[in-house]
Amino acid sequence: MKSSHLMIALMLGLAVQGGASPQALAQGLTFGCAERIGRFCLSQARAEFSTDFSRAAIDLGEIRSGGPPKDGIPAIDDPVFVSVGDIDDIAPNEPVVGLHINGEWRAYPLRVLMWHEIANDTIGGVPVAATFCPLCNAVIVFDRRLDGRVLDFGTTGRLRHSDLIMYDRQTETWWQQFTGTAIVGELVGSELDILPARLESFAQFVERAPASARVLIPANSNLRSYGANPYEGYDSASFPFLYDGDVPDGIAPLDRVVSLADKREAWALSLLREKGRIETADGVVLTWTPGQSSALDTYRIEAGRDVGTVIASKDGQDVPYFVDFAFAFHAFRPDATIHIK
Repeated sequence: MKSSHLMIALMLGLAVQGGASPQALAQGLTFGCAERIGRFCLSQARAEFSTDFSRAAIDLGEIRSGGPPKDGIPAIDDPVFVSVGDIDDIAPNEPVVGLHINGEWRAYPLRVLMWHEIANDTIGGVPVAATFCPLCNAVIVFDRRLDGRVLDFGTTGRLRHSDLIMYDRQTETWWQQFTGTAIVGELVGSELDILPARLESFAQFVERAPASARVLIPANSNLRSYGANPYEGYDSASFPFLYDGDVPDGIAPLDRVVSLADKREAWALSLLREKGRIETADGVVLTWTPGQSSALDTYRIEAGRDVGTVIASKDGQDVPYFVDFAFAFHAFRPDATIHIK
């Protein structure tokens, strides 16, 4: 019970620092609900969104509130960048999302995404959304183009299997961040393209990127505690927050696993760390090197234990990959194998 109270306080703190008003918070955490499906308060969702909830690809009862209301954790819509050489407050071992498209290079530090979860950006002429769900350790970069239009994403304040549910502002369709699929609303069944990106240490990004590379910084550095981890100790917890589903056998729920775009199988990060290199039947090479701190361990991100950096490549080219918590991979791919040995 104590941990539940702490996590509720945490989510409230995230929303308040994100700019949500007390009135919005009260609305988002209303305990009374006129129409409920399982844990999902449909009447509250209808009050906040214009989404067509009659069109759903999933059981709405699997959705639950994460605490903050719609946009209570605000996405970044006007990202601010500085030259990589001007950064003096990011430790070399801190994790960043490294991305390069059409000759442009960007780094999205988790010290920033931790508090916003989504950054809508355009790089090399491609509209992208850099996303991070701390509760699943899920880092994914999406192409925001779909059927001739560009979508902008925000946070719904809801979770499914403890994973962030996004919404697009053009149709208010709800999207599962872990899979990039539209699960409720007008665009239900649609899928976003996932772009190759690396979750790497800042030092590793600096080493491979040109001097022209840019790094995302807070628009207002005093708005919240950038560089701090509000989920202190989370990735060593015995069980995930806001999750009541099954967990995989033979591996702790919050151990990290590595998977590829098809998510047909996953490899325990500990296995890859031990071997250093794994080659799949499809010719994808996974490698592990030390030097990256966990963003979800200690209060200060740079002090987190070394979880290392994974790279996935085929024929010398980066391919999309994921380093998620085992419970999340199992929740969305319950029949997939997790290689432990």
